Amino acid sequence: MLRNFLTVGGWTLVSRVLGLVRDQLLAALLGAGIAQDAFQIAFRLPNMFRRLFGEGAFNAAFVPLFTEKMTLHGASAARRFASNTMSWLAIWLAGITILGEIFMPWVISFIAPGFGAGSTRFDLAVTLSRITFPYLLLICIAALLAGVLNGMHRFALAAGAYVSFNIVGIMAIILGAHVFHMPAQAASWGITLSGIVQLGLLYVAARRADMKLHLQRPVMDGDMRNVLRRLAPGLVGSGVTQLNLTIDTMIATLLPAGSISWLYFADRINQLPLGVLGAAAGTTILPVLTRHHAAGDREGSRETLNRAIDYAMLLTLPASFGIIALAPEIMSALFGYGRFTVQDASFAAQSLRAYAIGLPAFVLVKVLSPAFFAQGDTKTPVRIGFGILALNLALNLSLYRPLAHIGPPLASSLAAMVNFGLLCWLLHRRGAMRVATVTMRRLSIMLGSAVIMAVLIRVAALYFIPDFMFWRGWARIGALGVMITSGAALYLACLQISGVARVRDLVAARRRMRNPTP
Repeated sequence: MLRNFLTVGGWTLVSRVLGLVRDQLLAALLGAGIAQDAFQIAFRLPNMFRRLFGEGAFNAAFVPLFTEKMTLHGASAARRFASNTMSWLAIWLAGITILGEIFMPWVISFIAPGFGAGSTRFDLAVTLSRITFPYLLLICIAALLAGVLNGMHRFALAAGAYVSFNIVGIMAIILGAHVFHMPAQAASWGITLSGIVQLGLLYVAARRADMKLHLQRPVMDGDMRNVLRRLAPGLVGSGVTQLNLTIDTMIATLLPAGSISWLYFADRINQLPLGVLGAAAGTTILPVLTRHHAAGDREGSRETLNRAIDYAMLLTLPASFGIIALAPEIMSALFGYGRFTVQDASFAAQSLRAYAIGLPAFVLVKVLSPAFFAQGDTKTPVRIGFGILALNLALNLSLYRPLAHIGPPLASSLAAMVNFGLLCWLLHRRGAMRVATVTMRRLSIMLGSAVIMAVLIRVAALYFIPDFMFWRGWARIGALGVMITSGAALYLACLQISGVARVRDLVAARRRMRNPTP
């Protein structure tokens, strides 16, 4: 499980780093204004579908059934099941795409109520959204192919294909700015083109894995009804985080121009550890928990959850506290160029700190949700999900006026903490989760080490680089790199001294993963 966790996390990290480059280009060329706000709204809806299907509900509904079909009935039955599911998915999503293109002005009025119909920002958002909307059809079918590969334990092939999204996006933005002089429109076309590339790569990978899927006349059989029963509630149960972020965006449209952009760039930094660690944990733990549940091995399931929590928090806690400590420096060094001003970087840093407070909870929700899905229980997460959505909306409405651009991300963080607490309590009550004493001890030491690291690097930043945001670009990047490296070394030293993670043990574990025992 650790090897698969690191494989998916490694590929996701590559994708996130390339995504950071893409976002830097967007910040420098569009700044934080009308064009940026319109583009982010155009990207929000299809991107939400990507995260829901690519990292959440579809995996939860499809992968366990595909794995079971593969194990009990063989590759041929699994292939027929996957082809039928893909055919239904294509018909359903094609219909949504056509309706979305026709009624896009009404869609934008709903998800961006603060834009105002007829305004320049509203009209631009409608135009860009019509360009990006077909991406949801392409990426959701690609997610099915990725689920097939994950079900066959070919995690690297599935995770690697998503890197192409940012490669195509970077090329589109550069061409749009320097050749066509329309960066927002070019960036929108890049999203849809990247969906075509991702779908093509995953289709080829599935064929090479001897899983040749094809569109057919769909049949509503028992297997498909089972998928739908699991999928519908799972969309809310595992997608609460993304739906909460969408609510944040809707509320942000009621704030001054630029607020959507500040929230977006803050969320992108927060998504780096969340995507790498949360998505990797959720993707790799589900097949393992499914096997334990099928075998009636409750103790094995509990041990798997303990290990997954340990692995995820080992890096999430220092990431969270490190981001809180260095948020102004991070936003300035990464995005403070071109049209993205010092004030933009400062406001985005405030939003980033609010997101980072809830980062451990965001990740742990992704770790715990598969424990329900592995048992075929999607009703419990959906009940919790509806409550969390209502809570997040109430918090947003309470906080967005007094705290402005800090309110929506803080509301999401608080809602994520409540979500984690409820999932943890229910799993514990069912006997599906028992946090071991050794795990609690390790988590306490990790937390203490992360706090010590954050305090020391914040003090160092204030003392050594007080005028950091006004330095030249490469100097800012270099200084930030030194601060992050120093913080990582300090955190690792604390873990070494406490015995939680010794360097020689990490090296030995890496060697065992490269040369697994038969």
